[in-house]
Amino acid sequence: MRMKDLLGMQVLDIDAKDIGKVSDVDFNEESGEINKIAVSLQKNILSHDEVLIHFENIKSIGDYVLLRINIDKDDKV
Repeated sequence: MRMKDLLGMQVLDIDAKDIGKVSDVDFNEESGEINKIAVSLQKNILSHDEVLIHFENIKSIGDYVLLRINIDKDDKV
């Protein structure tokens, strides 16, 4: 998978709730390993927040990114 394939990918929390989309990827340039992803959380039509998810909190990446944790979009991030 290429890094550009991750951008815009849907992100689901441990309960399979849609929390947002991948907006950026931080990776190690030497090894190519992902350190963390930035997820844009859409709270409502005009309000967006962003949260950083460390790689150890990512369960799998396929058609979407599945997390090992819960993210509450209503909380201030």
